Amino acid sequence: MNNLRILIICSGNVTSEIHHTFVFEQIESVKNKYNINYETELIKGKGMFGYLRNLKNIKSKIKNYKPDLIHAHFGLSGLLSNLQKNVPVVTTYHGSEIRTFITNLLSSFCVMLSKYNIYVAQNIRDKLYYKPKRDYSIIPCGINLDESKELDKSLSRLKMNLNKDNINIVFSGAFDNPVKNYDLAKTAIGLIPEATINLIELKGYKRMEVNYLLNASDLFLLTSKSEGSPQIIKEAMACNCPIVSTDAGDVREMIAGSEGCYITSFEPEDVAAKIRLAIKFASRTKGREKIKRFDNNLIAEKIYSIYKEVSDNTKKNFVTKEVLANN
Repeated sequence: MNNLRILIICSGNVTSEIHHTFVFEQIESVKNKYNINYETELIKGKGMFGYLRNLKNIKSKIKNYKPDLIHAHFGLSGLLSNLQKNVPVVTTYHGSEIRTFITNLLSSFCVMLSKYNIYVAQNIRDKLYYKPKRDYSIIPCGINLDESKELDKSLSRLKMNLNKDNINIVFSGAFDNPVKNYDLAKTAIGLIPEATINLIELKGYKRMEVNYLLNASDLFLLTSKSEGSPQIIKEAMACNCPIVSTDAGDVREMIAGSEGCYITSFEPEDVAAKIRLAIKFASRTKGREKIKRFDNNLIAEKIYSIYKEVSDNTKKNFVTKEVLANN
């Protein structure tokens, strides 16, 4: 049987080692387990017109590569991918689609046009304006459990040059990213004068350095206003790192029952109280045991089954149309 040929389409506006790494780790996992080839097309440009300028390149890529299907990541990339009619589109929605009226509306059009839709968390499907009754799945992105793993805390602190006398807290992203809600974290930490807290901005680190940070820190803090299914929470759990998080995306579901992990409201006093609990916990968690269902190899099985279903249905429909046309 010929290899399935998959064209991956996603934004290429941000360049860093960890940006969209989960997209490429997912397709690599599928490739390593199953009979597929893949190529990628990165969208350059922002806004509706910035995206539309990429349509010519996509059509050229399709003509040259001849994929069996397109797997687009994020709603706007999916909508752009659906502006051609020759190749079926599978679209994965990661959460940014529901943040504004416009992105929700455009992503809902994408849902209507795509042959199959994947949501990394149930809340994303629930909040999109259009909700299909079939041809969709809830499949969180997986993680590489061989890379995200528990290491010795003292050695990790030395590696990342962190003072062992401080309470080292890894923050969930860049301080200037409004969605990550740094102001709430800063205010809450200001309510804990009894501790010397070093809040670490998760920005500019390489993949392995993030793993060291999660192992070197006393806890991981997420104060986001919204999320999909945040990869960094899975990585923190894989490292058995205590977690304090707002009830964003599917975090509550992921950390449920994990001692040393806490859900907080958006009140600074509550965030501060949960940070104190995590500091008092003073141990590593057993989060890794609960996160094994997100292993990339398990997620790859689900993704491949969708590729096969969409590809087989497309071929079946094509044969049916040919038969009807010849009769």
